[in-house]
Amino acid sequence: MTAALPERDGHEAVVTLDRREGPFGEVVLRQRGRHYEIIANGCFLMDTADGRSERLLIQAALDELDRTGADVVAPSVLIGGLGVGFSLAYAVAEPRWGRIAIVERESAIIDWHRNGPLGGFSGGALDDERVAVIHTDLLEYLAASDGERFHALCLDIDNGPDWTVTDSNSGLYGADGLTVLWHRLQPGGVLAVWSAQPSSDFEEALRAAGFTDVVSREVPVSRGVPDVVHLARRSG
Repeated sequence: MTAALPERDGHEAVVTLDRREGPFGEVVLRQRGRHYEIIANGCFLMDTADGRSERLLIQAALDELDRTGADVVAPSVLIGGLGVGFSLAYAVAEPRWGRIAIVERESAIIDWHRNGPLGGFSGGALDDERVAVIHTDLLEYLAASDGERFHALCLDIDNGPDWTVTDSNSGLYGADGLTVLWHRLQPGGVLAVWSAQPSSDFEEALRAAGFTDVVSREVPVSRGVPDVVHLARRSG
């Protein structure tokens, strides 16, 4: 970690705690008051101010699995993106989950959880015996020919389908990417996708890719459009 003099943004001091070059550009950890922010290539990604929609990402997927009445013991879940750790911590707090795979491409973010201030938000979840930390790009991991199938895929990648900071991430939300996701689910499995804004186009893309039970759940935010969790199911 590197210390820095605070900048002033409005009425709160903004302190850059760490700045690193990763495989996809610069990633920065900042502190704003009592909250922390992750910035990628100069673009805000996420902070620790709320976390409701990140937790909903996990809970909604489990609710959808329950809704079908499928008798799945210890369902497996893949979480795409560690971020500030809200989703992983929420999954670990639920004893019904079995294997929990967390895929994160930025070594800096993993380090900020293991050895830095973000560990307070993931709450030691990386050390849970059910958790496997997979340090790689999610698209590369999903495209592996011998890929494991999960009962739930919970993806919080970039800012969602309609607003990506890294150009290559847009491939996850297109027809080819959705086909890969469909094949990475167990029959009856649930796909949950976090988005910084609603997207009717993405809902239609999910249906066109063969997903069923496509719905969106909104979480109001203090300013602007609501955060959204898109849900869909692999029916067969």
